[in-house]
Amino acid sequence: MGLMDRLRGEFVDIVEWLDDSRDTIVWRFPRYQNEIKMGAKLVVRESQTAVFVNEGQIADAFPPGTYPLETRNLPILSTLKGWKYGFNSPFKAEVYFVNTRQFTEMKWGTQNPVILRDAEFGVVRLRAFGAYAARVVDAQRLLRELVGTDPQFRTEEVQEYLRQLIVGRLGNALATAGVPLLDLAAHQDAIGRQLADVLTAELAEVGIAIPKFVIENVSVPPEVERALDKRTGMGAVGDLDRFTRYQAATALEEAAKNPGGEAGAGVGLGMGMAMGQQMARSMAGETAATTAPGGAEPPPLPNQTQWFIGVAGQRQGPFDLGGLAAQVGAGALGPDTLVWRAGMAQWQPAGQLPELASVLASVPPPLPPQ
Repeated sequence: MGLMDRLRGEFVDIVEWLDDSRDTIVWRFPRYQNEIKMGAKLVVRESQTAVFVNEGQIADAFPPGTYPLETRNLPILSTLKGWKYGFNSPFKAEVYFVNTRQFTEMKWGTQNPVILRDAEFGVVRLRAFGAYAARVVDAQRLLRELVGTDPQFRTEEVQEYLRQLIVGRLGNALATAGVPLLDLAAHQDAIGRQLADVLTAELAEVGIAIPKFVIENVSVPPEVERALDKRTGMGAVGDLDRFTRYQAATALEEAAKNPGGEAGAGVGLGMGMAMGQQMARSMAGETAATTAPGGAEPPPLPNQTQWFIGVAGQRQGPFDLGGLAAQVGAGALGPDTLVWRAGMAQWQPAGQLPELASVLASVPPPLPPQ
């Protein structure tokens, strides 16, 4: 700094900062040998905090407002300096202006996928990206922990640190949210608010808060995307049976419009056969559904007992109950006729078996004597 800069520093009475950038968090006021004129005015605008640093130690901090730099406004600095000469000579101190507005141009993203366990898809790899807002809530802690003696501290100097912190907390936030993969889009706002609270608590020791955290997108690997697309397509088709018949009919119509020789005829014939088989199966299914109770296929008929009868010393049969009824009608079976079935020890008269009572009920009584 030359002679003119030194002289200009002696006569300048206002200490202020007009930010002409969008990414400066802390800016140190430049003065020749850090000398600030006693009685100069300090102008701190809204969204700013001015911090005085003397010999590496934070002395005073000023919120928005206009302050004459006098002893009564600098009690801590006055104690540190221990002035004995009326406080009229310039004193040496560094003034840092800290920007406390929200920085909204902050982006984040996962370079490597986050591995999670999903109840439906099992282990999945997720990538995500979005934006967030950061602001300084404790200027003195920020100077102590991150800025140090940097004359111009920008967002790019802290953004990578914040991104790593976000990615480190993202997996835990997604896992503890208990949200299925297919429902993540509906819960992105809630997860973003949860992450904002977690990050704000984590960054409290450096004086930074995260008032807003936005998850713009959560994506899965390409192979999982293809599987989801197939599932979505199947859901959009609906009834696969009707869709197959529709495709077959459309193919037949196109083949009829464009007879392309033997190949086209073969394709048309194959599609026709396929459609015929499909329609036959469908019609068979519909018929079975209409004939069976509740639309289900009826069970097989139970096996009926087979009977044998003795007529004129000859064994005849086997007969089921329907066949026995026919023998009753023909006069070959009566109450005294010997019968036998599997499980009986010997032949017995039909009239002695209760299970044949319904069959013998149709036997006419004997004719009256003439």
